[in-house]
Amino acid sequence: MENQIKDTKKNKKYTSLIWLIAIALIAVFLLIFCQLYFGDGVSSKTTFYQNTHVNGVDISGLTKEEANNVLQTKLIENVDKIDITLKSGEKEWKIDGNDFEIVGNFENSLNKLINYGREGNIFQKKKIENKIKDEGLNLYISYTELLGGIDEKVDNIIEEIEKPATYSSIIFNPNSNEMFTIKKGENGYKVDRDVLANELDKALSNSEKSIIDIPFKEIVPETNLEQLLEQIKLRAKYTTNISKSTQNRKDNIKTALSSFNGMIVYPEQTVSFNNTTGPRTKENGYKNAPIIFNGSYVSGAGGGVCQASSTLYNAVIRADLEVLQVTHHSLPASYVPLSFDAMVSEGYSDLVFKNNQSCPIYIKAYCDNENAVVEIYGQPLEDGVEITTRTELVKVIGHSGDKVISDTNGEYSNHVLYKGEYYRLKYPNEGYETKGYLVYKKNGEIIEEKEVRHDRYSPQNGIIVEGIYDMEEGMQIQNNDVRCIAPQKVTKETYENAKKKYHIE
Repeated sequence: MENQIKDTKKNKKYTSLIWLIAIALIAVFLLIFCQLYFGDGVSSKTTFYQNTHVNGVDISGLTKEEANNVLQTKLIENVDKIDITLKSGEKEWKIDGNDFEIVGNFENSLNKLINYGREGNIFQKKKIENKIKDEGLNLYISYTELLGGIDEKVDNIIEEIEKPATYSSIIFNPNSNEMFTIKKGENGYKVDRDVLANELDKALSNSEKSIIDIPFKEIVPETNLEQLLEQIKLRAKYTTNISKSTQNRKDNIKTALSSFNGMIVYPEQTVSFNNTTGPRTKENGYKNAPIIFNGSYVSGAGGGVCQASSTLYNAVIRADLEVLQVTHHSLPASYVPLSFDAMVSEGYSDLVFKNNQSCPIYIKAYCDNENAVVEIYGQPLEDGVEITTRTELVKVIGHSGDKVISDTNGEYSNHVLYKGEYYRLKYPNEGYETKGYLVYKKNGEIIEEKEVRHDRYSPQNGIIVEGIYDMEEGMQIQNNDVRCIAPQKVTKETYENAKKKYHIE
């Protein structure tokens, strides 16, 4: 029994000793843990890790305020030492500290930097701290973010260097034997701003005298005008006869067409006849010649211009360009088929067309003593395709015969004085309703017809002037060949004569 009591006491003694050792070990572990976690085992959150640099400046163990002061001082020193020469060819530009002002600071970057690696458990923090000690923690803040005035200075220099490329162009000289030639373009130069910014940043941070060759890229315009030039062909041509016109009328037609000679019309561009020729005035070179006014021919400025517009119109439609505005005359024009005239009058009617093609068109317009001619060049129509016109006579509108008026103002006193004396001022004319068609042919065969016009040319009364005075007793009217024409009766023969007169099939 006594031995058992001794063994029990001995066991209790060993057990107490084990517990004391365990408690001591736990205390030591907690002490070490707290020392590591809360103590100086990991660098303080208020100072930077060892081996930490900003823009090459060592800020290890410094607080944010201390680091910021050091970095700002270093920045000021570097700005004072700036001496950079930018070169491009033989030109040089100097940059020094006087060109800049300090507009930025390091505070935001330092706030982020000091918190780096401070999150996580003690082991993660310790791992990062050891890595920084071995490899270093380096932050670079671009000087272009800290200094003001750099962009403006550099932009001014770049403006002197850069040169836009000029593209080759087609020169159109309609009066030359070689109407189309190529003017070669020139290469351009564009500064590589990204590369230049990096070079400047290095130079600014080094605070040493630096020479930088401004990097640029040569811009070579890519054009294949030779191929385009080969594709420019005569697309359409139209001619009207002016041989029987007065010289003034010929001159007016020539003046109007000269406004279009050499014109280049680009895709989707519209052309107005009135805007192109300008006012038909003496100052603009126009002369008096017969014009149609209120159904009669009278003398007016710019007479004959409508033949120029009609010649242009017929070339335009044969080139398959889009006509946006066209108006017919009140009387049929003798120089073009019915429904294919184009009357122009300032503020009243105009000829407007658009280049609906994908390439430019080129207009050559000229006159000689016999003809007015308009030629349109561009990409040719589809191989074998040509465009012509056709007029359809819908109706002949009979005239109402003659109308007799009295010469109350004595305008025709050299022809008539007394009642019963007559002078024919104008013959009556029948009117027409017509349609105009564009006819598309390929290799001579009609592939399409398209109605583009539906016009009505009003009939015109004849006008006979009679004197106003009563004849005295014994006086007799001399022989007078003027006979009143009765209202017209439209017959089948009338239609045939009209078709023959205007060459309508």
